[in-house]
Amino acid sequence: MLVMGEVHTGLLQNSGEISESTCRQVLGLMTGETVRVSRRPIVHALSPERLTGVDCALPTASRSRVRGVGTVVSRCAVTGGRMAQGSTYVRVVRSEADRRLPWSHYLARPGVVEVLGKAKAADLAEGFTGDSAPGCLNLGAVSGRFLDLVQASPLLDRRAPFKIPRTSLRWVTETGEPSIRFTLHTEQERTLRLTHPGPFTPAVVDLCEDLATHDWLLTSLLVIVERARIGGTPGAQAVARLAPAIDHLMHLWMPAARVEEWLTPFWESLERRPGFTRQWRSLVDRVRDQVAMNTLALLSATAEAGRR
Repeated sequence: MLVMGEVHTGLLQNSGEISESTCRQVLGLMTGETVRVSRRPIVHALSPERLTGVDCALPTASRSRVRGVGTVVSRCAVTGGRMAQGSTYVRVVRSEADRRLPWSHYLARPGVVEVLGKAKAADLAEGFTGDSAPGCLNLGAVSGRFLDLVQASPLLDRRAPFKIPRTSLRWVTETGEPSIRFTLHTEQERTLRLTHPGPFTPAVVDLCEDLATHDWLLTSLLVIVERARIGGTPGAQAVARLAPAIDHLMHLWMPAARVEEWLTPFWESLERRPGFTRQWRSLVDRVRDQVAMNTLALLSATAEAGRR
């Protein structure tokens, strides 16, 4: 029927960037399972997948009672040794038996929740991306708990250089004519509706996680620039407030670097509207201009003092 997921993204709770080997240890939450690491174009470490069993109501826009039973897939990632992400997703399908089966049946189909009874894909999609009723399937809670587990690692000093809220991206994807709709709901909450040709593959999850990564980076840089109060505070003070962006965020911007080629047109669509990279470059230029102006002011003051 459809695939849905939720991604939580935030700053890794450490004073500085962690090494590749530390990433492996922080994400090595399951004994005997391998943490996958890619080094180009930026270090990206991905935890083993974890299954969580669920037997609960599914969110619907019509508020009709729909039961789902199965397992959801969760994983965590650390990008650039600086940014952490918890992600959970599930394929929702109709149950052939239309009755509750033994858990062995659901464990044999990892990442699948079977719908018991009648349900429309559109109703489920609208319900999941809207305001879910209490007691319904909550993928965000699963993602948040997994991310909390990573952030609580004793290998992290929990002295983050600045405070930035997490963001959550709730997404739904179906098969059909290609389309993408990204919506900002609050300062921390977003939704994504994606329709793509062909069957579902994990590459779609990679796309959603990559989008969540860069949405969080853009949001965080915007917050830091706003906190600097450029024009309302002395230049040196504004630059000091902008320093975290320079030290910890600006080098991480690499949209679609890990997205399969057949999915890149969706990123290109978002680059046209709302224009992620266009806004990012504008903010980066503003940060660099402030640093340059403050440097020139300091050099001028030094030269003036030398002539006295």
